[in-house]
Amino acid sequence: MNVLETFSLKNKVALVTGGAGLYGYCITEALSEAGAITYIASRNIDNCEKLAGEFCNKGYVVKAAKLDLADQKSMDDLYKKIISEQGKIDILVNNAVIRPMRSYDDPIENFRLSMEVNATGVFYLSRLFSQNMIERKKGSIINIGSYMGILGPDFSLYEGLNMDAPPDYFFHKGGLNQLTKYLGSKLGKFNIRVNCICPGGFETPQMNEEFKIRYKKKTFLNRMANKNDIKGIVVFLASDASLYITGAIIPLDGGYIAK
Repeated sequence: MNVLETFSLKNKVALVTGGAGLYGYCITEALSEAGAITYIASRNIDNCEKLAGEFCNKGYVVKAAKLDLADQKSMDDLYKKIISEQGKIDILVNNAVIRPMRSYDDPIENFRLSMEVNATGVFYLSRLFSQNMIERKKGSIINIGSYMGILGPDFSLYEGLNMDAPPDYFFHKGGLNQLTKYLGSKLGKFNIRVNCICPGGFETPQMNEEFKIRYKKKTFLNRMANKNDIKGIVVFLASDASLYITGAIIPLDGGYIAK
């Protein structure tokens, strides 16, 4: 097979959680451009339906669905829906995240909510959707982590900017790296690959200018991530081009953690 053909996702079925968010849009765009039938799911079904409509108007096959990672029934219903409609699931992208904590001193209830969705929910959804992958002995699970799951916080980035690095995010993104390795080991015998992408900071127009200057100085490429940077690695890990890669924690950070 020609190497470029191994990157094709034609006839593959994908689910992107949090598909209407910042990274979710880019991931959905990448998978659909590569040929996948892509489901985008989140609590805000209206946003998902709007985005799905935009992609369908471009000729891609993108479907909206509702998903609450704090609700087991919601996850079960989504699994039944996709399997009923498509008969399979090839690609699961665990991208959805909630960030209820804003500072170290937040109420502990916010930390508990974060763990319910970002840890328990992600694990249950992965175990649930891997059932069909196990039956078919193929599949790719892609976790969207963060460089914050690899490094400790650098509070100098936030000094004087009314910004902070809440502890729950570091906790669950670090845990996601280990869950990736665990699932990679557990599911490897079924030919299911599990990998984690750890993006660095994603530049947005609303971002504090001083923060951007400080952050960029800490990267080799002297810039933050843009909307195109995650697309290639997602298609690579979802496709047959990466059939011998599993359990990998892959920085996508312009050299931030290497500097």
